[in-house]
Amino acid sequence: MHDSGTDPRGNDPIVGTVVDERYRVLSRIARGGMSTVYLATDLRLDRDVALKVLYPHLAADRGFLDRFEREAKSAARLSHPHVVGVLDQGLAENNLAYLVMEYVPGKTLRELLEARTRLTPRLALALLDAVVDGLAAAHNAGLIHRDVKPENVLLADNGSIKIADFGLARAVSTSTNTGTLVGTVAYLAPELVTGTGADERSDVYSAGIMLYEMLTGRQPFTGTAPIQIAFQHVHSTVPAPSDACPGLAPDLDELVQWCTAPDPDNRPVDGKALLGELRHIRTSLTDEQLDFRCADPAGEQFPSASGVTEALQADTTTALPRPPAGATEVISTAGAAAATGAGAYPTEVIRRSDNATSVFPAGGRGPGGPHLPPDNSGGYPAGETADDDGANAPEQHPAPGTRTERRQARREAKAFERQSSRDAHRPEISLRRGRPRRRGALLIVLAVLLITGALFTGWFFGRGPGAVVTVPDVANVSQEAAGALLSGEGLQYSTNEVHDEMVAAGLAVGTDPDAPAEIRRYQPVTLLISMGPELFDVPNVVQRTAESASENITDAGLVVGAVTEEYSETVDAGKVISQFPAPDTQLRRDAAVNLEVSLGPAPVEVPSVVGKSEAEAVKILEESGLTAEVLPEQVNSREAPDGAVAAQTPAAGQVQRGSAVELTISKGPVMVSVPNVVRRSPDEARAQLEGLGFQVQISELLGGLLGIVQSQDPSGGSMAPEGSVITLRVV
Repeated sequence: MHDSGTDPRGNDPIVGTVVDERYRVLSRIARGGMSTVYLATDLRLDRDVALKVLYPHLAADRGFLDRFEREAKSAARLSHPHVVGVLDQGLAENNLAYLVMEYVPGKTLRELLEARTRLTPRLALALLDAVVDGLAAAHNAGLIHRDVKPENVLLADNGSIKIADFGLARAVSTSTNTGTLVGTVAYLAPELVTGTGADERSDVYSAGIMLYEMLTGRQPFTGTAPIQIAFQHVHSTVPAPSDACPGLAPDLDELVQWCTAPDPDNRPVDGKALLGELRHIRTSLTDEQLDFRCADPAGEQFPSASGVTEALQADTTTALPRPPAGATEVISTAGAAAATGAGAYPTEVIRRSDNATSVFPAGGRGPGGPHLPPDNSGGYPAGETADDDGANAPEQHPAPGTRTERRQARREAKAFERQSSRDAHRPEISLRRGRPRRRGALLIVLAVLLITGALFTGWFFGRGPGAVVTVPDVANVSQEAAGALLSGEGLQYSTNEVHDEMVAAGLAVGTDPDAPAEIRRYQPVTLLISMGPELFDVPNVVQRTAESASENITDAGLVVGAVTEEYSETVDAGKVISQFPAPDTQLRRDAAVNLEVSLGPAPVEVPSVVGKSEAEAVKILEESGLTAEVLPEQVNSREAPDGAVAAQTPAAGQVQRGSAVELTISKGPVMVSVPNVVRRSPDEARAQLEGLGFQVQISELLGGLLGIVQSQDPSGGSMAPEGSVITLRVV
């Protein structure tokens, strides 16, 4: 965006704040129909940007907010050196909708025209080349600008030229017949005035009007009210620039009138088609025609172009395209010799002084290169020169079949057609002959009509529907009181209900256009009535998975709040047990909904049932919330009696409720035949018995003096469980 100065309103609450924790607002640049533009600093990337903020009452309306977001996405699709780029878009606190754009310090084409009044054809075509190049990129992306004017052409301090404010751009694939005028009326295409819709040719029309103004220093249609100018766009034809500035080349007249044809079908189809013809004309005009200076009515000439001290470098981003490979680029002051060699280009010099932007023409041929390529010898086809009938070349008769001959023939044919048209409409009988009384009566009637029209116009724009009034501030008053304020100013209004977080339902939020805008009484005003905050129903997400619940809550315009996890015997793991607030409760946008999510049943401790009977073990496990699984294979066990549980899996720990515990049932210990160890020594007896798996207990009588086993229990030859105790009595 373009810097138009410091903040014009020092008490702007946004100035000095940080938007979205990233953009520090430094000053206000400008106000538009639906937003305010600020100069800001991107704290993350440490660079200056232009911050476009939507008006609060529009940001509260979802329809306007959607249009603002679509504008950002559409403009972000453009990436071109002659188009101001869109960098970011978002919605900050307090419904602050914003758009971040490239910041372009410098001047506008409007300021240049105010300083210079008129431009030479060379400079006008060079500036228009950049504008049309940017429009061609937009048209190729399916977008139209809808507001081409000098205020939206930025001349940067670094020499680049950019077209700004695609705020009115709209995708060509969508309907553009909105029923309202969009754009500045002085440059508005007739089809936009009549409401028949706009396309790429509407931008071409506005570019043609802008070229007319650059060449002549005035707009083709003027009036005391916008409706008068719009009427002329629809019912009049743009005059030739040479009518206001005699001496301009006929090709410039044809270019302007081609772009501004009332019928869109008679204009270039888009920016790309216009760009090709524009560059062709720049190469076909002579240096004298390109540097022609039209004297103003007082007889004064343009300011001198001498004293050029600064030129745009060929590798900077300017409106002038680079010459083709191998060409010679010429940078010179006015009056320098014409460039020689195929593909030579001039360079327009744009220099910024303390108070204004100075633009100087340079010698040589216009950008874009010659329309025809050079032949093998480095020259041009027969009958043409590098200067193309320039001021520095001697007059030549065109060779048959050359482009010069064809162009001359085309000009003569068009001149003949224009003269024939004028002759066909010239009356054969003059009103001055033989009817003096009727002529006097007609003059009286005409005078009465003119006086009546003047009186009516004075009343219409002074005290009638065309009078300028200030839209009153109606915020936070009742609908009846707001209507009375608007009616008291003679304004016709309609009402529209919008949601608002701050204004109570039934009270006025504001107007569109917003107060204190100055409008004419016949212009429509929309009174915005608050419906209170927009409320959203809380969806029922119980028994849904956590992921599905989050999607349902987000789709309902709310957000997921705290999420806790709990064990549940009835709700499967991963599903919602409960929510707060309850379903069907109404909340404001982005309010939080808390969820309790199930972890499944709580785990249980595995009890030990080893040594218990099978029936007792099964009962204990079932009472603990587990199931018993008895294995068919039984084992011998010294510890567990026959029929008791010899082992379990798992033996201990925590498992989920309902898990199975495997039980192994004991067949009792293994029965072993007890050998007879009577009359043996104690050591012999112990070794033999322990080798069979028995345990030995020795009881000595008389101190075991003899060292002989006297008896044993159980006796030899009997059967005893493996591991049981054999008692020996030693004497």
